[in-house]
Amino acid sequence: MEILGTLGIILGILFIIYLSMKGYSILIVGPIASIIIILTNGLPFFNSLIGTKESYITGLAQFIISFFGVFLLGSLLAKYMDQSGAAQSIAEKIISMVGTNNPYSILVSIFIITAILTYGGISLFVVVFVIVPLAKPLFQKLDIAWNLICIPIMLGLGTFTMTMLPGTPSVQNVIPTKYLGTTLTAAPLLGIIGAIVATIFGLWYMKYALNKSLAKNESFDDFNTRHLDTEQARKQTPHFYLSILPIVVLIVINIIGSIFKIDNVILIGLAVSILLSALLFNQHIKIHREVINEGSNSALAPMFLTGSAIAFGTVVTLAPGFDSIKSLILNMPGSPLISLSIASAIFGVITGSASGSLGIVMHAFGKQYVDMGINPDVIHRVATMSSSIFTVMPHTGVVLTLFALTGLNHKNGFKYLFITNTGANLSALIVVILVSLIL
Repeated sequence: MEILGTLGIILGILFIIYLSMKGYSILIVGPIASIIIILTNGLPFFNSLIGTKESYITGLAQFIISFFGVFLLGSLLAKYMDQSGAAQSIAEKIISMVGTNNPYSILVSIFIITAILTYGGISLFVVVFVIVPLAKPLFQKLDIAWNLICIPIMLGLGTFTMTMLPGTPSVQNVIPTKYLGTTLTAAPLLGIIGAIVATIFGLWYMKYALNKSLAKNESFDDFNTRHLDTEQARKQTPHFYLSILPIVVLIVINIIGSIFKIDNVILIGLAVSILLSALLFNQHIKIHREVINEGSNSALAPMFLTGSAIAFGTVVTLAPGFDSIKSLILNMPGSPLISLSIASAIFGVITGSASGSLGIVMHAFGKQYVDMGINPDVIHRVATMSSSIFTVMPHTGVVLTLFALTGLNHKNGFKYLFITNTGANLSALIVVILVSLIL
């Protein structure tokens, strides 16, 4: 029965990956994949699907209860930064500082802008909406191959600002704190080392890909499949110092609050930054009610999509067939940090989400690794970093969003996204694990 159960889990996983790649929402695919696992593992059908104890629906509910505030407040801050033009003001200032004299400086500028916005708590989807119309005329002016835009954007939003830098307000950095009792600044030295390695890899690969593109005489028009309205880049925006102040305040509150181990510091930081944004950007916001309503509504989709991935993971961990998978992971030879990394990376592939992976891994394995004597802060940082290694999959939400906005596709843009994300995160993880074993 256990073999059949394990095969059922594999079948459910393949089902969720395949249909997600075909464009079906995980809100529908997740429950169906869970039913496959329930039937093949002989679990009580309704109790495992919609039961009030451990089930698919309670996994979803518990995630929403734990992270509703993070998604809601994060979305509200992102909407204020977007609608006021503050995010755009920051972008334009960075470009003026770095310059537009050569193609590489443009790529570096886009990378820096993306990193600042995401480290400041702005939703990666909002960042993409801001960056693309800003970058396109610059790429066109210097005749840079448009598909290279994938590299600086992914390096800025999918690597060190998401999982490594101390105090980052990303959901991925928040999730382990709920299971391990850690803070947003867990293992700061390891995080900083990882960020340096990821940045070095990303800048090198950016230069390599650019030189290769220039050698092949690729141009902007080779990949520009449609017109993009760039009117947003000319709207009146707040001053740079006012624009960046809510982001600075959020980062400072997160770091100081984490040092003093203040509970729910991420919610405090986001709330303060939202109020500050409402005051500073008042003259740039026509109707605050509309910003608040749109921001609130924008929080629902990512929250339920991530929660559905974790709910599927809840059913996986309930299945008897998962025992053999769990035993295999926990008993891998070598350092437990390696098996932890492999588990996080695998579930990242399954869910196409770093946060989805972390919710599953922390629930299923967090306590066991603590019991092995590993520092919870190290578990936090290593699991967070490894969860993002293989999350750039063909069905990943940010990939589909970026292609929709840029007019690119999997054929001409996916390799840049995958190599940037996987190369930077994997390189950083290897160095961090080696350092943690030495120390």
